[in-house]
Amino acid sequence: MRQVDHFIAGGGGGSASRTHQIWNPSTGEVQAEVALGDAALLDKAVAAAKKVQPDWAATNPQKRARVMFEFKRLVEANKQELAELLASEHGKVVDDAHGDVQRGLEVIEYACGIPQALKGEYTQGAGPGIDVYSMRQPLGIGAGITPFNFPAMIPMWMFGMAIAAGNAFILKPSERDPSVPVRLAELFLEAGAPEGLLQVVHGDKEMVDAILDHRDIAAVSFVGSSDIAHYVYKRGVAAGKRVQAMGGAKNHGIVMPDADLDQVVNDLAGAAFGSAGERCMALPVVVPVGEDTADRLREKLIPAINGLRVGVSTDKDAHYGPVVTPEHKARVESWIDTAEKEGAEVVIDGRGFTLQGYEKGFFVGPTLLDRVTTDMESYREEIFGPVLQIVRAKDFEDAVRLPSEHQYGNGVAIFTRNGHAAREFAHRVNVGMVGINVPIPVPVSYHSFGGWKRSGFGDTDQYGMEGLKFWTKAKKVTQRWPDGGGDGSNAFVIPTMG
Repeated sequence: MRQVDHFIAGGGGGSASRTHQIWNPSTGEVQAEVALGDAALLDKAVAAAKKVQPDWAATNPQKRARVMFEFKRLVEANKQELAELLASEHGKVVDDAHGDVQRGLEVIEYACGIPQALKGEYTQGAGPGIDVYSMRQPLGIGAGITPFNFPAMIPMWMFGMAIAAGNAFILKPSERDPSVPVRLAELFLEAGAPEGLLQVVHGDKEMVDAILDHRDIAAVSFVGSSDIAHYVYKRGVAAGKRVQAMGGAKNHGIVMPDADLDQVVNDLAGAAFGSAGERCMALPVVVPVGEDTADRLREKLIPAINGLRVGVSTDKDAHYGPVVTPEHKARVESWIDTAEKEGAEVVIDGRGFTLQGYEKGFFVGPTLLDRVTTDMESYREEIFGPVLQIVRAKDFEDAVRLPSEHQYGNGVAIFTRNGHAAREFAHRVNVGMVGINVPIPVPVSYHSFGGWKRSGFGDTDQYGMEGLKFWTKAKKVTQRWPDGGGDGSNAFVIPTMG
């Protein structure tokens, strides 16, 4: 059986006392094992990072950028291999896996511009002979704890900005699909980075706690469920770290009566069911405004959803593949059970779905639920599967209120031809990322990603200038070069001193 090892100082982590199974979600078979580390292994990675980080921070930004450029080239050259490896462990179809890699590369592209991004501010003549300037300096060692659903994109979101800014980085990916993160670290070393600059440690809660408690790790970035995000944030901050922790979501898609319903249905097919719904920016709740809009939308959704093709990850014609583990398949189907018991109408039922020849695969058929209400637990919580819920809104005010009052505030979209309605909605809705006729409003790499409420803990978003601020600390310098003879005649007096 294939073994997936840690990546520490350019090599492995040695023998492992504990391992975790890696499934092939399409076949339902165990295909590999990953070594699980502990605090002692983390100490080894931190020691390697401490050895290399000061010299990396002292390397001028142009040379750091050249490593990022070469890493980008190597990822592009190996993109097919990365996509196929990713799909085999996660289950998403290869086309989706290519998108996973590409969206991560976009942040690497932004990080290639680190010489420009790191420029500070300068004020000449802030006082008599006084100049003031600022600089951004790296924190030292950063760590990232990433989820299973984007094993290429989210690690690159984190380590791209952190390393370009001058930090060393330790990545703990999901133990469910760890091979792509290790391969990325290998490519980063090949790109010219020194050994120990980017390392990968595998583990479960024991490793997470070790990262959060380690005194030499200055900052931690996390993406995962909201309960764990809150735990990571509290424990990390208590240990004196800078922490950003992105949580779960329940993104709404508001459909106004004037919307182009054919376009809405096309957008929903991808946004709700793509990657089997295992995305924090998926669109699992559609909110048609008015009963007539709801009825017309439902009529168009049914044939579109029934026409979706579920297949193995290598099926080029499949719209989506299996979910990641048998436990996750059971969890998604249990949420459909819960919704039905709560009174939702199961319009299209994906429970018990099997694929001929792959009966052991972790497939969930596309599911459509109608007459879902805000008091249902299945509405309040994240399902994270290929399930679309229809929540009917009475009017525009109701449509603004629903996502605004939900516990999650990651993303929201509105579909309309009315510019005033779109502008009003974007201004008033209590959600961090808004799409106007854009179903998955993930900002481009030179902006920043982050949700509100229980979708995000901490004050700084991922990537872009927000990401740069998170992985650096600002130093402010006030300077004066006196030209007197030492008799004090040119002494500086702070204005408030009289």
